[in-house]
Amino acid sequence: MKIELLDLTIRDLVAGYHDDGEGGVVGYGGKLDIRPPFQREFIYKGKQREAVITSIIKGFPLNVMYWSVRDDGTYEIIDGQQRTISIAQYLKSDFSLDGRYFHNLPLEEQESIFNYELMVYVCTGTHRDKLDWFRTVNIAGEKLYDQELRNAVYAGSFIADAKRYFSKSGCPASGLGSDYMSGSPIRQDYLETVIRWITETDIDDYMARHQHDESAAPLWDYFRSVIDWVESTFTKKRKRIMKGVDWGSLYNTCNGVKLNPVAIEAEITSLILDDDVTNQSGIYPYILTRDEKHLNIRSFTAGMKQRVYEAQDGKCLICKNGFNIDDMEADHIRPWSEGGKTNEENCQMLCRKCNREKSSK
Repeated sequence: MKIELLDLTIRDLVAGYHDDGEGGVVGYGGKLDIRPPFQREFIYKGKQREAVITSIIKGFPLNVMYWSVRDDGTYEIIDGQQRTISIAQYLKSDFSLDGRYFHNLPLEEQESIFNYELMVYVCTGTHRDKLDWFRTVNIAGEKLYDQELRNAVYAGSFIADAKRYFSKSGCPASGLGSDYMSGSPIRQDYLETVIRWITETDIDDYMARHQHDESAAPLWDYFRSVIDWVESTFTKKRKRIMKGVDWGSLYNTCNGVKLNPVAIEAEITSLILDDDVTNQSGIYPYILTRDEKHLNIRSFTAGMKQRVYEAQDGKCLICKNGFNIDDMEADHIRPWSEGGKTNEENCQMLCRKCNREKSSK
């Protein structure tokens, strides 16, 4: 692998700059791919891009940028996309700094910006060399998330098509599933989540197998099936508690099982009103699995346990032996699943052995 420093000014960088609005962004006389397939959309906010221009105007050094050389001799940005686009947008007068657009600046100030020298390192080597280097230099600016790194490793026709469905602002997945999905499409959260749903094992393995698929339509069809199932099973939309539920896993397990949406809705309403349920998002997996761990049932407070312990004279109610309170556990006399509440009247202190044996029956 060969790494060398490229002698470059801003004038060179923005020569031939063009953004087609569909993800294709080029510069450096058309020889630089500013947004290769693995890169995210532009995400710098106002203050971030203004800080880039302020640094240039004041002559402060920007962080190092990294490019790699493609087989055809052109370049692609590995690290520095956000700074590059910020610079190009300012020179196009897409935004102002302190009320002044680039075209408002005196010619000498414009020339000073054009002549600003950038520090760009260029890597030449095998595909694997460049990917390893990519991971190493991902240390500045906006960090890449795990799925963004996977997009780099498995760049190809599948990722290019999948991003059309899952990875852009206003993408189809956002319109269909934003009430149920956590995270941001442009940070690849939607894409990562759906691949995790469909594979249930290894995201990297799935992407490796499908890297050169011409279309991501099967993944999109699966996603639509999940959302259709959610909306037909849980008929009342509750955005606050539905967002971020592991819907894919529930679909994979329960799709095809005969369910009663009316009865489900009545139980959801009851569980939402139950003060003992502290994790309301867990209501959905609980209804389908009956595993109470999803609900985070409210625990007995230290005060409750101490008062019940004193009332029992420090003795386990099953084996009748005395124990230190730290060696005992609070137990629902009437189980929560049978309507028992987490209050002092429904609490008993049992030794650990008796409580474990009781729970296993």
